[in-house]
Amino acid sequence: MHRSKAISHPALRALSARSTTPLIAGLSLAVLVLTSCSGHHDEDHEGHEHGRYPATTPLLKDTVVQHDYVCQIHSEQHIELRALEEGYLQAILVDEGQHVKEGQLMFRIQPVLYQAEVDKAKAEAEFAEIEYNNTKALADSNVVSPNELALAKARWTKAKAELSMANAHLGFTEVRAPFDGIMGRLHVRKGSMVDDGDLLTELSDNNAMWVYFNVPETEYIAYQKSALAGQGTKVKLVMANGEIFDQPGEITAIESDFNNTTGNIAFRATFPNPQRLLRHGQTGNIQMTSRLKDVLIIPQKATFEVLDHRYVYVIGADSVLHSTRIEVGPELQHLFVVTDGLKKDDRFLLEGLRKVKDKAKVDYTFVTPDSIVDHLGLYAE
Repeated sequence: MHRSKAISHPALRALSARSTTPLIAGLSLAVLVLTSCSGHHDEDHEGHEHGRYPATTPLLKDTVVQHDYVCQIHSEQHIELRALEEGYLQAILVDEGQHVKEGQLMFRIQPVLYQAEVDKAKAEAEFAEIEYNNTKALADSNVVSPNELALAKARWTKAKAELSMANAHLGFTEVRAPFDGIMGRLHVRKGSMVDDGDLLTELSDNNAMWVYFNVPETEYIAYQKSALAGQGTKVKLVMANGEIFDQPGEITAIESDFNNTTGNIAFRATFPNPQRLLRHGQTGNIQMTSRLKDVLIIPQKATFEVLDHRYVYVIGADSVLHSTRIEVGPELQHLFVVTDGLKKDDRFLLEGLRKVKDKAKVDYTFVTPDSIVDHLGLYAE
Protein backbone atom coordinates (compact mmCIF):
# COMPACT_ATOMS: atom_id res chain seq x y z
CA MET A 1 0.00 0.00 0.00
CA HIS A 2 1.25 3.42 -0.91
CA ARG A 3 1.81 5.63 2.11
CA SER A 4 2.28 9.37 2.01
CA LYS A 5 5.51 10.58 3.45
CA ALA A 6 6.06 13.54 5.72
CA ILE A 7 7.58 16.58 4.09
CA SER A 8 10.87 17.22 5.72
CA HIS A 9 12.69 19.52 3.36
CA PRO A 10 12.42 23.22 4.46
CA ALA A 11 11.58 24.49 0.96
CA LEU A 12 8.84 21.93 0.59
CA ARG A 13 7.45 22.84 4.03
CA ALA A 14 7.27 26.54 2.99
CA LEU A 15 5.52 25.66 -0.25
CA SER A 16 3.04 23.54 1.67
CA ALA A 17 2.30 26.45 4.02
CA ARG A 18 1.70 28.86 1.11
CA SER A 19 -0.63 26.37 -0.59
CA THR A 20 -2.66 25.85 2.58
CA THR A 21 -3.30 29.58 3.21
CA PRO A 22 -5.75 30.12 0.26
CA LEU A 23 -7.56 26.96 1.25
CA ILE A 24 -8.10 28.23 4.80
CA ALA A 25 -9.22 31.62 3.47
CA GLY A 26 -11.70 29.97 1.12
CA LEU A 27 -13.13 27.84 3.91
CA SER A 28 -13.48 30.92 6.11
CA LEU A 29 -15.34 32.79 3.33
CA ALA A 30 -17.68 29.86 2.83
CA VAL A 31 -18.44 29.73 6.55
CA LEU A 32 -19.12 33.51 6.52
CA VAL A 33 -21.49 33.21 3.55
CA LEU A 34 -23.38 30.34 5.18
CA THR A 35 -23.60 32.27 8.42
CA SER A 36 -24.89 35.35 6.58
CA CYS A 37 -27.50 33.33 4.72
CA SER A 38 -28.54 31.73 7.97
CA GLY A 39 -28.91 35.19 9.52
CA HIS A 40 -31.20 36.41 6.71
CA HIS A 41 -33.28 33.28 7.01
CA ASP A 42 -33.76 33.89 10.73
CA GLU A 43 -34.61 37.56 10.09
CA ASP A 44 -37.25 36.69 7.48
CA HIS A 45 -38.95 34.30 9.87
CA GLU A 46 -38.60 36.43 12.96
CA GLY A 47 -41.82 35.98 14.85
CA HIS A 48 -42.88 33.11 12.53
CA GLU A 49 -41.08 30.16 14.10
CA HIS A 50 -41.38 26.98 12.04
CA GLY A 51 -43.65 28.78 9.54
CA ARG A 52 -46.30 29.75 12.13
CA TYR A 53 -47.92 33.13 11.51
CA PRO A 54 -49.90 35.32 13.92
CA ALA A 55 -53.61 35.68 13.18
CA THR A 56 -56.45 37.54 14.86
CA THR A 57 -60.08 38.66 14.46
CA PRO A 58 -61.58 42.14 14.02
CA LEU A 59 -62.14 44.17 17.16
CA LEU A 60 -65.72 45.32 17.75
CA LYS A 61 -65.67 48.62 19.62
CA ASP A 62 -67.07 52.12 19.95
CA THR A 63 -64.45 54.68 19.08
CA VAL A 64 -63.87 58.32 18.24
CA VAL A 65 -62.42 59.21 14.85
CA GLN A 66 -60.67 62.50 14.17
CA HIS A 67 -60.86 63.95 10.68
CA ASP A 68 -58.58 66.71 9.41
CA TYR A 69 -59.67 69.02 6.61
CA VAL A 70 -57.83 71.83 4.86
CA CYS A 71 -59.81 75.02 5.35
CA GLN A 72 -60.12 78.64 4.26
CA ILE A 73 -60.80 81.34 6.86
CA HIS A 74 -63.13 84.23 6.00
CA SER A 75 -64.43 87.20 7.94
CA GLU A 76 -68.09 87.00 8.84
CA GLN A 77 -68.47 90.23 6.89
CA HIS A 78 -65.97 91.10 4.20
CA ILE A 79 -66.97 93.72 1.65
CA GLU A 80 -65.49 95.94 -1.02
CA LEU A 81 -65.86 99.69 -0.60
CA ARG A 82 -66.31 101.41 -3.97
CA ALA A 83 -66.79 104.97 -5.12
CA LEU A 84 -70.43 105.91 -5.61
CA GLU A 85 -69.68 109.03 -7.65
CA GLU A 86 -66.96 110.11 -10.04
CA GLY A 87 -64.50 112.89 -9.30
CA TYR A 88 -61.15 113.67 -7.73
CA LEU A 89 -60.37 111.90 -4.48
CA GLN A 90 -60.00 114.87 -2.16
CA ALA A 91 -59.10 113.11 1.09
CA ILE A 92 -58.24 109.67 2.52
CA LEU A 93 -58.98 109.78 6.24
CA VAL A 94 -57.98 106.21 7.21
CA ASP A 95 -54.97 103.92 6.79
CA GLU A 96 -54.43 100.31 5.83
CA GLY A 97 -55.07 97.85 8.66
CA GLN A 98 -56.80 100.48 10.79
CA HIS A 99 -59.80 99.68 12.98
CA VAL A 100 -62.73 101.87 11.99
CA LYS A 101 -66.11 102.45 13.61
CA GLU A 102 -69.50 102.27 11.95
CA GLY A 103 -70.30 105.61 10.31
CA GLN A 104 -66.70 106.84 10.38
CA LEU A 105 -65.74 108.99 7.35
CA MET A 106 -63.12 107.16 5.28
CA PHE A 107 -62.95 108.87 1.85
CA ARG A 108 -64.12 112.18 0.43
CA ILE A 109 -64.52 112.87 -3.29
CA GLN A 110 -64.31 116.55 -4.29
CA PRO A 111 -67.89 117.79 -3.71
CA VAL A 112 -67.79 121.19 -5.49
CA LEU A 113 -69.87 120.14 -8.50
CA TYR A 114 -72.34 118.17 -6.42
CA GLN A 115 -72.72 121.05 -3.94
CA ALA A 116 -73.52 123.37 -6.84
CA GLU A 117 -76.20 120.98 -8.04
CA VAL A 118 -77.71 120.94 -4.56
CA ASP A 119 -77.79 124.73 -4.43
CA LYS A 120 -79.44 124.88 -7.86
CA ALA A 121 -82.05 122.27 -6.94
CA LYS A 122 -82.74 124.03 -3.66
CA ALA A 123 -83.38 127.35 -5.44
CA GLU A 124 -85.69 125.69 -7.95
CA ALA A 125 -87.61 124.03 -5.16
CA GLU A 126 -88.05 127.36 -3.37
CA PHE A 127 -89.25 129.01 -6.61
CA ALA A 128 -91.73 126.21 -7.22
CA GLU A 129 -93.03 126.56 -3.66
CA ILE A 130 -93.62 130.31 -4.08
CA GLU A 131 -95.33 129.72 -7.41
CA TYR A 132 -97.59 127.14 -5.86
CA ASN A 133 -98.54 129.40 -2.95
CA ASN A 134 -99.42 132.26 -5.35
CA THR A 135 -101.45 129.96 -7.57
CA LYS A 136 -103.26 128.58 -4.55
CA ALA A 137 -104.23 132.12 -3.44
CA LEU A 138 -105.58 132.87 -6.92
CA ALA A 139 -107.42 129.59 -7.01
CA ASP A 140 -109.04 130.37 -3.68
CA SER A 141 -110.32 133.62 -5.25
CA ASN A 142 -111.48 131.72 -8.36
CA VAL A 143 -109.05 133.67 -10.52
CA VAL A 144 -107.36 130.50 -11.88
CA SER A 145 -108.77 127.09 -12.50
CA PRO A 146 -108.11 124.05 -10.26
CA ASN A 147 -106.01 122.58 -13.07
CA GLU A 148 -103.57 125.47 -12.81
CA LEU A 149 -103.25 124.83 -9.10
CA ALA A 150 -102.61 121.14 -9.71
CA LEU A 151 -99.87 121.92 -12.22
CA ALA A 152 -98.19 124.31 -9.80
CA LYS A 153 -98.27 121.67 -7.07
CA ALA A 154 -96.77 119.09 -9.42
CA ARG A 155 -93.91 121.44 -10.35
CA TRP A 156 -93.18 122.00 -6.66
CA THR A 157 -93.20 118.23 -5.94
CA LYS A 158 -90.82 117.63 -8.84
CA ALA A 159 -88.46 120.36 -7.61
CA LYS A 160 -88.38 118.81 -4.12
CA ALA A 161 -87.57 115.40 -5.61
CA GLU A 162 -84.71 116.85 -7.63
CA LEU A 163 -83.38 118.51 -4.47
CA SER A 164 -83.46 115.15 -2.66
CA MET A 165 -81.59 113.53 -5.55
CA ALA A 166 -78.94 116.26 -5.55
CA ASN A 167 -78.46 115.85 -1.79
CA ALA A 168 -78.08 112.09 -2.30
CA HIS A 169 -75.37 112.60 -4.92
CA LEU A 170 -73.62 115.04 -2.57
CA GLY A 171 -73.81 112.45 0.20
CA PHE A 172 -72.22 109.85 -2.06
CA THR A 173 -69.04 111.95 -2.20
CA GLU A 174 -68.40 110.84 1.40
CA VAL A 175 -67.65 107.14 1.89
CA ARG A 176 -68.34 106.01 5.45
CA ALA A 177 -67.79 102.67 7.19
CA PRO A 178 -70.99 100.57 7.13
CA PHE A 179 -69.87 98.59 10.21
CA ASP A 180 -67.00 98.26 12.68
CA GLY A 181 -64.09 96.54 11.00
CA ILE A 182 -60.49 96.47 9.79
CA MET A 183 -59.34 98.35 6.72
CA GLY A 184 -57.81 96.45 3.84
CA ARG A 185 -55.33 97.68 1.24
CA LEU A 186 -55.80 101.11 -0.33
CA HIS A 187 -56.36 100.77 -4.08
CA VAL A 188 -56.34 104.53 -4.74
CA ARG A 189 -54.32 107.53 -3.58
CA LYS A 190 -55.26 111.07 -2.73
CA GLY A 191 -55.77 113.15 -5.87
CA SER A 192 -56.73 110.16 -8.00
CA MET A 193 -59.54 110.52 -10.49
CA VAL A 194 -62.10 107.87 -9.61
CA ASP A 195 -65.12 106.70 -11.54
CA ASP A 196 -68.42 105.47 -10.27
CA GLY A 197 -67.81 101.89 -9.00
CA ASP A 198 -64.00 102.09 -8.65
CA LEU A 199 -62.61 99.92 -5.81
CA LEU A 200 -61.29 101.98 -2.91
CA THR A 201 -60.51 99.34 -0.26
CA GLU A 202 -61.93 96.32 1.59
CA LEU A 203 -63.46 96.20 5.05
CA SER A 204 -63.59 93.12 7.29
CA ASP A 205 -65.60 92.47 10.42
CA ASN A 206 -63.48 89.96 12.34
CA ASN A 207 -65.60 89.56 15.47
CA ALA A 208 -66.47 86.09 14.23
CA MET A 209 -64.86 84.04 11.46
CA TRP A 210 -66.43 81.70 8.96
CA VAL A 211 -64.21 78.71 8.17
CA TYR A 212 -65.01 76.65 5.07
CA PHE A 213 -63.90 73.05 4.46
CA ASN A 214 -64.95 70.15 2.21
CA VAL A 215 -66.28 66.88 3.62
CA PRO A 216 -66.64 63.55 1.73
CA GLU A 217 -70.11 62.07 1.38
CA THR A 218 -69.57 59.20 3.83
CA GLU A 219 -68.40 61.54 6.59
CA TYR A 220 -71.24 63.95 5.81
CA ILE A 221 -73.75 61.14 6.44
CA ALA A 222 -72.07 60.28 9.75
CA TYR A 223 -72.21 63.92 10.80
CA GLN A 224 -75.89 64.22 9.91
CA LYS A 225 -76.71 61.14 11.97
CA SER A 226 -74.79 62.59 14.90
CA ALA A 227 -76.52 65.96 14.58
CA LEU A 228 -79.97 64.40 14.36
CA ALA A 229 -79.20 62.46 17.54
CA GLY A 230 -78.79 65.79 19.33
CA GLN A 231 -75.07 65.41 19.93
CA GLY A 232 -73.99 68.41 17.84
CA THR A 233 -70.51 68.81 16.44
CA LYS A 234 -67.76 71.01 17.82
CA VAL A 235 -64.60 71.51 15.81
CA LYS A 236 -61.09 72.78 16.40
CA LEU A 237 -58.96 74.98 14.18
CA VAL A 238 -55.27 74.21 13.71
CA MET A 239 -53.53 77.39 12.56
CA ALA A 240 -50.72 77.60 10.04
CA ASN A 241 -48.05 77.42 12.77
CA GLY A 242 -49.45 74.14 14.07
CA GLU A 243 -51.06 75.63 17.17
CA ILE A 244 -54.72 75.03 18.00
CA PHE A 245 -56.83 78.19 18.05
CA ASP A 246 -57.96 78.90 21.61
CA GLN A 247 -61.66 79.24 20.71
CA PRO A 248 -63.81 76.21 19.79
CA GLY A 249 -65.93 76.38 16.66
CA GLU A 250 -69.28 74.99 15.72
CA ILE A 251 -70.65 73.87 12.37
CA THR A 252 -73.32 76.39 11.44
CA ALA A 253 -74.04 75.73 7.75
CA ILE A 254 -73.75 73.08 5.02
CA GLU A 255 -74.10 73.82 1.33
CA SER A 256 -77.11 72.44 -0.52
CA ASP A 257 -75.26 70.51 -3.26
CA PHE A 258 -72.38 68.07 -3.55
CA ASN A 259 -69.56 68.77 -5.93
CA ASN A 260 -69.99 66.10 -8.60
CA THR A 261 -66.31 66.26 -9.52
CA THR A 262 -64.86 65.69 -6.04
CA GLY A 263 -67.78 64.03 -4.26
CA ASN A 264 -67.45 66.57 -1.43
CA ILE A 265 -69.81 69.03 0.18
CA ALA A 266 -68.78 72.33 1.78
CA PHE A 267 -69.21 72.84 5.53
CA ARG A 268 -68.99 76.17 7.33
CA ALA A 269 -67.85 76.45 10.94
CA THR A 270 -68.11 79.66 12.97
CA PHE A 271 -65.37 80.66 15.41
CA PRO A 272 -65.50 83.59 17.83
CA ASN A 273 -62.45 85.82 17.40
CA PRO A 274 -62.31 88.10 20.47
CA GLN A 275 -58.58 88.86 20.17
CA ARG A 276 -58.84 89.49 16.40
CA LEU A 277 -56.06 86.94 15.87
CA LEU A 278 -57.71 85.43 12.81
CA ARG A 279 -58.02 87.49 9.64
CA HIS A 280 -59.71 87.11 6.31
CA GLY A 281 -57.83 84.87 3.86
CA GLN A 282 -55.86 82.76 6.37
CA THR A 283 -55.60 78.99 5.97
CA GLY A 284 -55.45 76.13 8.42
CA ASN A 285 -56.91 72.73 9.20
CA ILE A 286 -60.19 71.81 10.81
CA GLN A 287 -60.20 68.92 13.28
CA MET A 288 -63.62 67.28 13.53
CA THR A 289 -64.32 64.20 15.64
CA SER A 290 -67.13 61.75 15.16
CA ARG A 291 -68.24 58.89 17.38
CA LEU A 292 -68.48 55.45 15.80
CA LYS A 293 -70.58 52.79 17.51
CA ASP A 294 -69.96 49.04 17.22
CA VAL A 295 -67.50 49.17 14.33
CA LEU A 296 -65.03 46.52 13.20
CA ILE A 297 -61.41 47.60 13.51
CA ILE A 298 -58.37 45.84 12.04
CA PRO A 299 -54.65 46.73 11.88
CA GLN A 300 -53.57 48.37 8.64
CA LYS A 301 -50.58 46.05 8.39
CA ALA A 302 -52.94 43.08 7.97
CA THR A 303 -54.16 44.42 4.62
CA PHE A 304 -52.71 44.62 1.12
CA GLU A 305 -53.76 46.40 -2.05
CA VAL A 306 -54.45 45.05 -5.54
CA LEU A 307 -55.60 47.48 -8.26
CA ASP A 308 -56.77 50.09 -5.75
CA HIS A 309 -58.78 47.54 -3.77
CA ARG A 310 -57.87 46.42 -0.27
CA TYR A 311 -57.70 42.76 0.79
CA VAL A 312 -56.99 40.54 3.79
CA TYR A 313 -56.16 36.85 4.03
CA VAL A 314 -59.10 35.22 5.81
CA ILE A 315 -58.26 31.84 7.34
CA GLY A 316 -60.85 29.13 6.76
CA ALA A 317 -61.79 26.31 9.12
CA ASP A 318 -59.32 24.08 7.26
CA SER A 319 -56.50 26.65 7.83
CA VAL A 320 -56.56 27.58 4.14
CA LEU A 321 -56.07 31.23 3.20
CA HIS A 322 -58.70 33.07 1.21
CA SER A 323 -57.89 36.45 -0.31
CA THR A 324 -60.92 38.56 0.70
CA ARG A 325 -61.74 42.06 -0.53
CA ILE A 326 -62.83 44.52 2.15
CA GLU A 327 -64.21 48.05 2.21
CA VAL A 328 -62.70 50.45 4.69
CA GLY A 329 -64.19 53.61 6.15
CA PRO A 330 -62.45 56.09 8.44
CA GLU A 331 -58.72 55.63 8.87
CA LEU A 332 -57.26 55.67 12.37
CA GLN A 333 -53.63 55.67 13.40
CA HIS A 334 -52.33 52.25 12.23
CA LEU A 335 -55.93 50.99 11.98
CA PHE A 336 -58.82 50.73 9.53
CA VAL A 337 -62.53 50.73 10.23
CA VAL A 338 -63.99 47.96 8.06
CA THR A 339 -67.42 48.68 6.60
CA ASP A 340 -67.84 45.55 4.47
CA GLY A 341 -66.17 42.21 3.71
CA LEU A 342 -65.43 40.95 7.24
CA LYS A 343 -67.48 39.54 10.12
CA LYS A 344 -66.49 39.90 13.73
CA ASP A 345 -65.56 36.19 14.05
CA ASP A 346 -63.47 35.97 10.88
CA ARG A 347 -59.86 35.07 11.47
CA PHE A 348 -57.31 36.74 9.23
CA LEU A 349 -53.56 36.72 8.85
CA LEU A 350 -51.83 39.49 10.75
CA GLU A 351 -48.25 39.23 9.47
CA GLY A 352 -46.26 37.46 6.78
CA LEU A 353 -48.58 38.50 3.95
CA ARG A 354 -45.72 38.51 1.42
CA LYS A 355 -44.64 34.99 2.31
CA VAL A 356 -47.95 33.27 1.65
CA LYS A 357 -50.30 32.79 -1.29
CA ASP A 358 -54.03 32.55 -1.81
CA LYS A 359 -55.46 29.05 -1.23
CA ALA A 360 -52.32 28.03 0.69
CA LYS A 361 -52.60 26.17 3.97
CA VAL A 362 -50.88 27.83 6.92
CA ASP A 363 -50.02 27.07 10.47
CA TYR A 364 -50.96 30.03 12.66
CA THR A 365 -51.06 31.25 16.22
CA PHE A 366 -54.13 33.19 17.36
CA VAL A 367 -53.52 36.56 19.01
CA THR A 368 -56.37 38.37 20.78
CA PRO A 369 -57.41 41.59 18.98
CA ASP A 370 -57.45 43.57 22.23
CA SER A 371 -53.74 43.09 22.79
CA ILE A 372 -52.93 44.09 19.21
CA VAL A 373 -55.05 47.23 19.20
CA ASP A 374 -53.84 48.33 22.63
CA HIS A 375 -50.30 47.98 21.37
CA LEU A 376 -51.11 50.17 18.36
CA GLY A 377 -52.57 52.89 20.56
CA LEU A 378 -56.26 53.07 19.59
CA TYR A 379 -58.39 55.71 21.28
CA ALA A 380 -61.55 53.78 22.00
CA GLU A 381 -64.40 53.80 24.48
